[in-house]
Amino acid sequence: MQLSGKVVAITGGGRGLGRAMALAFAAEAAQIALLDLNVADLGETCAQCAAQGVRALPYKTDVTDESQIIASMDAIVSDFGSLDILVNNAGITRDALLVKAKGREILSKLSLAQWNAVLNVNLTGVFLCAREAAERMIRLGNGGLIINISSISREGNAGQTNYSAAKAGVAAMTVVWAKELARHGIRSTAIAPGFCATDILAAMKPELVAKVTEAVPLGRLGDPAEIASTAVYIARNDFVNGRVIEVDGGLRL
Repeated sequence: MQLSGKVVAITGGGRGLGRAMALAFAAEAAQIALLDLNVADLGETCAQCAAQGVRALPYKTDVTDESQIIASMDAIVSDFGSLDILVNNAGITRDALLVKAKGREILSKLSLAQWNAVLNVNLTGVFLCAREAAERMIRLGNGGLIINISSISREGNAGQTNYSAAKAGVAAMTVVWAKELARHGIRSTAIAPGFCATDILAAMKPELVAKVTEAVPLGRLGDPAEIASTAVYIARNDFVNGRVIEVDGGLRL
């Protein structure tokens, strides 16, 4: 796919990986539609994209709200006249052990609220955004691409029952959509990042970050720009479909 002039919608586009991917696609002269809940972050990322000479517009959107997603996707098509790429990036963590115990004493449990919060954003939100983007791509008749952000944690990471389940589901949906949507000229792919230097990791205790970093064979965290360059590669290569590309520095959980 030639990226110049293409319309790229990115959920969770206000900061972190979303911002890095927005800037990477802007550098390819793509037009950028950013979906996020944080208006200030949206404004900053739009400004940085616009500084590269491309059109970038913000759409305040809760990816767990079906009506908001529909409205935002309609607005993107109305504003830009097209929708060529969706990057399903929005995600949260609510980490906890399934059951935390000391001996036979139960200290805490992963709550239903923690489970639902992560599944609603990281799995249901991905489903809703992909469905609505695919519908519009089909109606427009120009084909398209869905890039889902999974995670190395999809293989199962202690303390992340909810997150691991969601990211495994994202990987599975990616393959399903590749099979279903190819007839319409729409590709479906995913990226599974390892531990990257993002706000989520920055919120962890320094000693835990150090432990995580030590486990990476390359001896460092990933840079968001390295994930972004993978998204651009996928977009450019029209034969990449139905695959989850791991970008993790060699780490295996």
